[in-house]
Order: sequence, then structure tokens, then C-alpha cells
Amino acid sequence: MFDTIKFGANLCRLRKNADMTAAALADSIGVTVGDITRWERGESFPDMSVVSKAAGALGVSSEELLNAGEPTPGELDILARVAEGGDASPARIEDIAGVAPLLRPSVLEKLVSNFSAHGIDISYVVKLAEYLNDKSVIALLEQSSPDKLDEELLGKFVPLLDDRSKSAILQRILDGELDYHFIRVLLPYASYYIDSQVEAAVVEGALPWDALDIMREALEERQERERELDK
Repeated sequence: MFDTIKFGANLCRLRKNADMTAAALADSIGVTVGDITRWERGESFPDMSVVSKAAGALGVSSEELLNAGEPTPGELDILARVAEGGDASPARIEDIAGVAPLLRPSVLEKLVSNFSAHGIDISYVVKLAEYLNDKSVIALLEQSSPDKLDEELLGKFVPLLDDRSKSAILQRILDGELDYHFIRVLLPYASYYIDSQVEAAVVEGALPWDALDIMREALEERQERERELDK
């Protein structure tokens, strides 16, 4: 994963080697001295549109500037291309997840839309859900492999999604792709219409009868959370 502290330390070193003050660098790329200070301390990371300007001001390439953060080759390719205003075609979902916090949502969504691999580790979908819109999450979810999904991962994932995304997860449960016990995690955050879908699935034999017991437990949790919100 990209290390913003190492990136910042290298930015500071390059600035000093170029005999520039933080104020001079800030003026040359259109930011504040405070921005430069936070970047050099690793407290924040510049917008990718600024990285290319900073590299030019310091007399290095965007790739050289970014490489100090010790990205993987795939992460470096994404960051360098985005910094130069180009399009990246990542081959690995983990590289997208690794740089997700550094990219604008619009850029990240474009990367995901260009990603066409199937059977991806669903844990990366969970990591990316925080940064993507629901349409992009659903697209990734449809390509993902549920092998490594557990209740802890799903618990982090579900609160971030809208009803359509939650319905997509339920459908994978009904299709037998996901363990039906996952409805225990899903239903407390789902709309009430999903409850009837679970009941119908039990009656039709798509889910075992003990799924109703799991559903009742989930409903109690949902009601308890709603009472807390009403206080």
C-alpha cells in the first residue's frame, strides 16, 4: 500500500535539493504553505492534479516523485498515469484498492469501470465500497468471488450500500452463492420488503426453515437500532 509518510519525506528532500522554500514551491503550483507542510509530514496527500505540477517544479518526473511512496508496480502505473491526465488500465483489483484513498471518486469509478476481471476477492470490494458509488459497487459485486466473505467483512460492507445493492447480495444468498446465515448480518440494515423475500424463499424451499429464526433475530436487532436512533 502506498506510504504517504515516505512520499512526504521524499517531497521534502527534493524541495531542499532544489533549493526551494515551502512557500516558493507552494506559489509555483498554486497551493498554500500549509498544504506543502502537511504533505511533507505525511498528514495528507495532494490531489493527483497537483502531483504533476509539483514534479515539474522540482525537476523530476511524476513517476519518480510517486515512487518514494513505495507503491506496487501496478499502483505506480495507476498513480503516474492519473497524475499526467491519462487513463490507466489496472490488471489487479488490489492495486486499485491500494490507491483508492488517494484518488477522486470520479477517477476511481472510471478505473473500476475499466476493470474487467472476474472472480475477484470480495474483500477488495468491501475496501472499495467506502470510496465508490453504489452502481460501481454492484458491478464489482457481480464479478466477485464470495469464497473469502465472512460475517465480519459483510458487516463492514452492508451499512455502506443502498437498498438495490443489498438486494443484490440477498439474491446471491437465494441463488446459493452465499451462505444463508449471512442474512443475519444483512437484514438489520435492509428495508422491510426484503423480509418478505426471505419468507417467500423459505416457503418455496430456496432457504431452510431455520432461516426464519435467523430473520427474527435480525429483525430484533433492526428494531433495537431504530429505537436508539429515535432517542
